[in-house]
Amino acid sequence: MIDGKTRLICLLGHPVAHSLSPAMHNAAFEKLGLPYAYLAFDIVPENLPAAVNVLKTLHFRGANLTMPLKTDVLSLCDERSLVSELCGSVNTLLCRDDGSLFGTTTDGVGLTSSLSYQGVSYKGKQVTLLGAGGAATAIAAQLAVDGAGSIEIFQRKSKTFERALELSEKINANTACRVRVIDQADADAMKESLKKSTVLINATNVGMGADTSSLVPEEFLLPGLFVYDIIYEPAETTLLRSARKKGLRTSNGADMLLYQGAASFQCWTGHEMPVEYIREKVFSRGS
Repeated sequence: MIDGKTRLICLLGHPVAHSLSPAMHNAAFEKLGLPYAYLAFDIVPENLPAAVNVLKTLHFRGANLTMPLKTDVLSLCDERSLVSELCGSVNTLLCRDDGSLFGTTTDGVGLTSSLSYQGVSYKGKQVTLLGAGGAATAIAAQLAVDGAGSIEIFQRKSKTFERALELSEKINANTACRVRVIDQADADAMKESLKKSTVLINATNVGMGADTSSLVPEEFLLPGLFVYDIIYEPAETTLLRSARKKGLRTSNGADMLLYQGAASFQCWTGHEMPVEYIREKVFSRGS
């Protein structure tokens, strides 16, 4: 119910019409009887400073940021979490009562919470991560802050490779996790990395949509490895299908989306999202 006490939360990005976030958060607010409403606004980067001023002026409780705004909003925050400082990205804003803005990212929390939900341990252990784009950097930073022993990032030799090296230096300097960046074309290194890893994460777009390719040869997938693909369309990529054929446990990115939303929800409201209710009400209808 919308009344004079209702506070607004929103999604800012371009485009946003496809997003599940309004359905997810509004269903959770209604279920818990919380006085919030969640809207989505299509905002291009040049209008972001004005949009953030509106959040402050109208006393919004907070916001989510999606592409292409996650890096642009960094400079507009008064305070940022360690994970956001490491990965250079913000997807969640909290508008504090004193008018200041706190920025963090829940992209990585979405994945680590999903792993925990499935009983997968990564603390003190090695993780192999494919990719070094926006989602991958947030995942690497969160894994490191949460106690992963080491992360080996496989990335194509490109400008992103240089950014991955910068990320690894930041993580190595600020956490106990050891990060190494390796050329994605080095098949021998990938094979050796997977022998030592507990979790393999594909954070690239390889396998998305009609793409049936995989960066990992099936014979590299060994017993005991948990295989996570952050893609959720299709629900089972070639990588996940190969892993399932080998008898390995797997997960796609739908749960990551759910749990990153849950982390933002708790940041704004102080309440835990009713995750199982939202999983059934929103995500069972398809992503």
